[in-house]
Amino acid sequence: MEQETKFELVQVGRVVATEAKPSTAYSFSFWAADGDNKVGIGTLVVVKKGDLEVYGVVVEGFGFTDLNSAMHDYIGSEGDPGSDAPTLRHEVKCYNAAVLRVEPEEPLQPVPVGPVYLADDLSVKKALRMDAFWEKSGIPIGLYQNGDILAPVYLDSEFLLGPEAAHLNITGVSGLATKTSSIEFILLSIFERFKGVGDDGIAVVCFNVKGPDMLFLDFPGQVLPGHKYEQLYAENLINTLDERDAEMYERLGMPCEPFKNVKYYAPFKSDRVNLNTLRTHPDLVGDVTPLSWGLTDILEFTEVVLNRDDVDAKADALISYIKDRVVNQTSEPNGMQITVRNFQDMNHWFDMVLQEMEQQNRSEWKTHHYATIRKVYNRLSNLSTRYKGLISPDEFRSDLPWGSFEDRSAYVIDVANMDPQAQDLVFTRVVSQLRQHLEKGDLGVKHVIVVVDELNKYAPSDGQDTYLRQTLLDISERGRYLGLVLFSAQQFRSQVHKRIVGNSATCIYGRMDMDELATPGYQVLTSSTKEKLATLSKGQLMIRHPHFNQPIFVKFPRPNVLRGPDGTRMFPPANDLPLEEAVYQNLARLDKSVSRGTIKDVVAEVNDAEEIVRAMNVTLQRAPDDPTAFFRNSIRKKAGIKRTSDDMPVFVPVIDPDPNDPFQD
Repeated sequence: MEQETKFELVQVGRVVATEAKPSTAYSFSFWAADGDNKVGIGTLVVVKKGDLEVYGVVVEGFGFTDLNSAMHDYIGSEGDPGSDAPTLRHEVKCYNAAVLRVEPEEPLQPVPVGPVYLADDLSVKKALRMDAFWEKSGIPIGLYQNGDILAPVYLDSEFLLGPEAAHLNITGVSGLATKTSSIEFILLSIFERFKGVGDDGIAVVCFNVKGPDMLFLDFPGQVLPGHKYEQLYAENLINTLDERDAEMYERLGMPCEPFKNVKYYAPFKSDRVNLNTLRTHPDLVGDVTPLSWGLTDILEFTEVVLNRDDVDAKADALISYIKDRVVNQTSEPNGMQITVRNFQDMNHWFDMVLQEMEQQNRSEWKTHHYATIRKVYNRLSNLSTRYKGLISPDEFRSDLPWGSFEDRSAYVIDVANMDPQAQDLVFTRVVSQLRQHLEKGDLGVKHVIVVVDELNKYAPSDGQDTYLRQTLLDISERGRYLGLVLFSAQQFRSQVHKRIVGNSATCIYGRMDMDELATPGYQVLTSSTKEKLATLSKGQLMIRHPHFNQPIFVKFPRPNVLRGPDGTRMFPPANDLPLEEAVYQNLARLDKSVSRGTIKDVVAEVNDAEEIVRAMNVTLQRAPDDPTAFFRNSIRKKAGIKRTSDDMPVFVPVIDPDPNDPFQD
């Protein structure tokens, strides 16, 4: 834990209560002595009188003299601002402070006139009520600084991760508010200080929604001598931490290290061999696991990927029938047995059903009308094409390690280059699986933090309702009871759905735009606090937390994590590889001894790229001891072999067509 430093209380002023502005039980004013008194907006102070201690935070400041008008000073100086003033006037600095805590708490009375001191390390803990939880459940969030004082500030994990309250939201302008850096630092703090371990531990699922923001969590911001990439860091002038950061880490009692266990996931591009991510440099791409789902994975999320107008009651009934009576079961449409395990099987099943109806000249099949069957067929069969790379037409599946999440691990899912509807599907399915496994208690950990940036885009306060917004609302309103916690970020808090930010027990603010601060949500802040928010430097934050009666300003050290732009400069993404090279690279993940020449020869023998991809994916899924031999034996169609009639799709003419079906032609 951090090292507690004790300072002698330094008096800086005295409480002043006037007839025009009296003290109350919740606020007071004080004047400060001339000179460098280190008092400013956000300063924590202590009033002591007898056995009474009042802790407060400065929220407003004024400076004035005994002049009644600026005209007097102008005339006295004869209009020359450079001349010496004929009369030396005393300047008084007066501050308004909001009460944070009073000891003893009863009776609650107006703040008495008494000496005002700067808060020392122990006083900071008492003022923010951290003395009750910092050793038991404290999570370092940063350091309160006043002159030479660097006092650690903690969040209560029971109000950050549950069960008392949960969720964190951070707001600030792009580039200057250090939103990503602050989230990374808080996650590192949680991993270091959270008490749960093993099955009771915690993991993080990060959705990388823009560029390379969170694609280098496993790389340090600076390297020590002897590091594998020491020369590469030096050539690119990468050294993001300084002595001040090291001092802050030491004061917090935390190691200055990157994330130790990070796993990356990304879907394939449409060619199903090159990954759709910026982490494709040859040194890094081997650590990225393909994200690929099959029919059984996405059938329950058809409402996400299909047009809502298409999924009416009739279509929904047919989809439910397929889920319950067809998928992974043996059925006999048109008198022939078929077991549906993937999209290819499902297309064949639909062809057989339609063929049966055609032969028997029937307009219904098991109470489902031909037009409904045809519409659902068209919609479902198009999914593996519309979401090619994410949804697999065959049985290849590659997913997060459901049931075996590791404690203190970060799982980064790169969705930055996916279209919005595909992002909807990824968000919805991943969160749904997290919720289901947490309910069953078989995820591997009991707490999961879901990190989402760009909340203005994914959960706006107005506009069309989406499944992704509903998913985020569900986490914010019910997630904490399961151990599912949302860490979100955005530029404009006022434009995010109120129920999401309203359910965030902890709110963090970086540098803010004045237009944003003028919105109604910030009326509770004083004008000086808002002006300070508009001028915060990088690394400074304002914190609101259930234990803090007033917003508190803190500084946090930069996380020892490589920034996304620096990472892509050091490890530039590779161009898309040709088929044979991509197949080799993917199979080499299973066995480093795989021969590039052998794989190239096998690919050259086959005249069907889709079959090569299918065989590669089957090999990746089975992970055999000899990937080359397994890959070769998995190829079913050799060069020069014509497609048999069994391989040809069945086309059935439409009878009794649906006039509203845009796909019937």
